[in-house]
Amino acid sequence: MAAAHRFPGTRTPGVPRAPGDSGAHDPGAPGAPAGPSRRALLRSGTGLALGAAATAALSGCGAGASDGVGPDGKVTVELWHGQTDSAAEVLKGLVEEFNRTHPTIRVDPGGGVLADAMLQKITAALASGSFPDIAFVFGSDLANVARSPSVVDLTDMDRSGTVPWKDYWAPAREAVTLNGQLRAVPAVLDSLAVVCNKKLFRAAGLPLPEPGWTWDEFTETARKLTDRGRGTFGTGWPGVGDEDTVWRLWPMVWDLGGDVVAGDGRRIGFADEGVRALETLAGLARDKSVYVDPKPGSEQMYKVFLAGRMGMVATGPWQLPDIRQAKIDYHVVPLPSYSGRPLTISGPDTWTVFDNGPARVEAARTFVSWLSRPAQDVRWDVDAGSLPLSRSTQAMTAWRTHAEDTEGLPVFTKALETARVRPVHPAYPQISQALGQAIVAVLLGRSTPAKALRQCADEANAALIIPR
Repeated sequence: MAAAHRFPGTRTPGVPRAPGDSGAHDPGAPGAPAGPSRRALLRSGTGLALGAAATAALSGCGAGASDGVGPDGKVTVELWHGQTDSAAEVLKGLVEEFNRTHPTIRVDPGGGVLADAMLQKITAALASGSFPDIAFVFGSDLANVARSPSVVDLTDMDRSGTVPWKDYWAPAREAVTLNGQLRAVPAVLDSLAVVCNKKLFRAAGLPLPEPGWTWDEFTETARKLTDRGRGTFGTGWPGVGDEDTVWRLWPMVWDLGGDVVAGDGRRIGFADEGVRALETLAGLARDKSVYVDPKPGSEQMYKVFLAGRMGMVATGPWQLPDIRQAKIDYHVVPLPSYSGRPLTISGPDTWTVFDNGPARVEAARTFVSWLSRPAQDVRWDVDAGSLPLSRSTQAMTAWRTHAEDTEGLPVFTKALETARVRPVHPAYPQISQALGQAIVAVLLGRSTPAKALRQCADEANAALIIPR
């Protein structure tokens, strides 16, 4: 399975085992398939590295002095797609179809690296002046990548009619828009919801949660689902401080009225709301009802769930194939909230276009525009595990059939109606890193929510006041 936008990052050392976990029960026991996670780590220093790359790129010559036009008049486009397994196969088929139907363009999908190493690869490529025409860039990295003058401004594509721009879900549009400009094209779309193990709910005598439930109900349910003697946990949370750790907290912050960055742009917007959200995690930790994944990538957390030893896990549609393969009898419900109003997060990733001369730019734009149209998007979504980028794709028979055949998938799609995205902001990696450390400190009982958030604010605010 495992499209690149779902596999784990491996850049941060592990943290100690969750409190009270003796390790007697191996979450990686045979029969528990590994479930890759959505997010790779956002490291500090990203903005500085890309700033240097942008400066170097000003004097770089790009990847092709000939503008990519061969003797036969065909333009070659270099694509760094970053995908693996089924997603790579789907994309390969789409590229082959595009090449057959566009005789003056040839897309070469052979270059690049896996998606979680793409930022490093792109940074080095921009510094050397030799970069691809299109790259799969995580949405959380786009603001820093787009600082390079070699990133193409695609703003006019929302008016060209070749992309169903107004038909895109709002999170897909917002994730690629920076300062009012379209800096990339959406590549994948997802949302977070809670998947429940029906068998464990039945064993605990608990009713399945319904839309509109609250975080207090979530924590109480997690406590009742936990059975230390049997090695079962109520829920799980990534515990290494990476972006997978962090992005799960933003819906809680937003629901409480906070934001990632305050309106003045010089400080965080969750100084109070973050404390309240962390108090919810602290309650889970005190109850010992949360499995804190000690390894990067959240694979262990998903192994625990897939082995039938976790009652609830917040995840996205990319995890459903593994859950079905593990024969878990499951139920999907929207995220809980403090207010009772529906709210979730979406983490779209992007196809970012780079300037290697007019002919290659135009060919690259043609390809990403073609790829985003419903006829192609639906193939990518069904076979590679994304949600439809637009309502037009959602209305297609192939998607409706797929949704009807996949238990819980419509819950993830409906969640897009109220989903928000992280800001496309160059300081986001530093904010994420600071908040990730705060979350881990609270989950492991090393700090109080108030103290952890104060330290987070000090570090994140320092990053926000840096001129960019």
